[in-house]
Amino acid sequence: MPVISVPYAFNEEELYVDLRSIFGHSLYLKCEGFNFAGSIKLKAATEMVETAERDGVLTPKSILVESSSGNLGVALSMIAASKGYQFLCVTDARGNLSTRLMMEALGSQVHVIADQEANGGFLGARIEYIRALCASDDRYVWLSQYTNPSNWKAHYRTTAPEIARQFPRLDVLFVGAGTTGTLMGCARYFREWHRPVRIIAVDSVGSVSFGGPPGRRMIPGLGMSMRPPLLDETYVDEVIRVEEADTIRTCHRLARRGFLLGGSTGTVVSGASDWLARHDARELTAVAIGPDLGERYLDTIYHTNWLEDIYGKDVLNSREVHAGSWDSDAPVARWRRRLDLQTGDLNGDQHHQLQDRKT
Repeated sequence: MPVISVPYAFNEEELYVDLRSIFGHSLYLKCEGFNFAGSIKLKAATEMVETAERDGVLTPKSILVESSSGNLGVALSMIAASKGYQFLCVTDARGNLSTRLMMEALGSQVHVIADQEANGGFLGARIEYIRALCASDDRYVWLSQYTNPSNWKAHYRTTAPEIARQFPRLDVLFVGAGTTGTLMGCARYFREWHRPVRIIAVDSVGSVSFGGPPGRRMIPGLGMSMRPPLLDETYVDEVIRVEEADTIRTCHRLARRGFLLGGSTGTVVSGASDWLARHDARELTAVAIGPDLGERYLDTIYHTNWLEDIYGKDVLNSREVHAGSWDSDAPVARWRRRLDLQTGDLNGDQHHQLQDRKT
């Protein structure tokens, strides 16, 4: 049995679910949520922190800061708690309440950006906030998951070889696209492998990662409101874009079979299932990477009021839910107010008290 002394030392690497009985196609889902951080982001977080330590960028006096919609924030919170660092996560109003509470339980501070940009996103505002913070105090260390090569190197070293060991005849790999760290690490690895593997990126409708118009996205995780700096499209064979309503229906379909999985996983599975249904996949070995589990989405994609507020009462039955068919500002405002009432918000100066409370 494994015996560990630090929480980031454990990660289940070899758990796959064959989804044939649910979707009618052989699709092996690599479940990456079985670690103490609850998602695949543990791999990138560990690699980025350890690289920063080796390079001397991160010292005992440093205060870690990162922009995250949730999962990386939890992973960094766990690592920071274990290693004795202070950590400030800059997130936005779309983040799951349970994720924020988890980071705070681990001793981290959370700053929520509430004002959306013209393109409907929050990322630019989150990054500007961090840049101003780092300019004001050199103790802040921004790992920058969006540009840090350790993000993709983590998956080149771990995720891709894990899949290769279990599926030596792999034909097609479906990978969700957020920062594109997982996508680039796996794509680079399999480009060098002994046989061709088709790499299919799965993105959310409304994301601009691979071009196209920006749109409202309410499910945190996949998708970006800017082109990911780590992305090199020459490694990607195809891109699938998934409507959020399809993500929700897929998550509920999996849950009705006992698999409570996260929004990012639901997006990847939805895109992969649709692709397999449109192709002759009988002889293909197909794997999809499932980044997260579903507990952190209980107050969003598994919450009836949230679904009805944003997508209407028929979202689980109808395939005719279109972006822009609802008031795009109201859902964020309503759920932002609910989050504030439940947990309170950091005011503009509280992050400056972070080091005083922990030193």
